[in-house]
Amino acid sequence: MALMRYEPFNLLNQLQREMNRLLDTGRLGDEESGNILADWAPAVDIKEEPNQFIIHADLPGVESKDIEITLENGVLTLKGQRSAEKKEETEQYRRVERVRGTFLRRFSLPDVADADKVSAKCKDGVLEVIVLKREAAQPRRIAIES
Repeated sequence: MALMRYEPFNLLNQLQREMNRLLDTGRLGDEESGNILADWAPAVDIKEEPNQFIIHADLPGVESKDIEITLENGVLTLKGQRSAEKKEETEQYRRVERVRGTFLRRFSLPDVADADKVSAKCKDGVLEVIVLKREAAQPRRIAIES
C-alpha cells in the first residue's frame, strides 16, 4: 500500500487545469489577432522607490540570451522562452508542473518613468529591471504683486 499526501483541492485543481487546456484560456494571447503569444507568465514583484521602479521577475531555467526586453509607447514588455529539456525514452514522469515554452509580461509605465534610463540584469533565475524616474521640476514660489 502506497502512502499518498492528502490534498483536498487536488481534484478541483486538476479539473481547472483540464478546463483551461480544453478552452485554451491558460495561454496569453493577442485579442486583436487571436494569435497565441505565450504559454506562461512569470511571477513579478514591482517596487517603487523615490527615484526608480524595480521589477523582479522569476525566470528559473531561462538564460539571459533567451529574454527580450522592449519599451515602446510607455509599455515595458518582457518576452522570452524556456526551452524544453530533452527527455529520455526510459523516464516515466508521474507529474510535470514546470511550464515550458514562450512567456510574456507587459507593464504600462507611469509618466514619471524615464524611457531612456532602463537597465536590466539576470542572476540566479531572477531578472531585475530598473526604470529610473525623470527628475521632476522643482516647485517654485511665485511672488504676488500688490
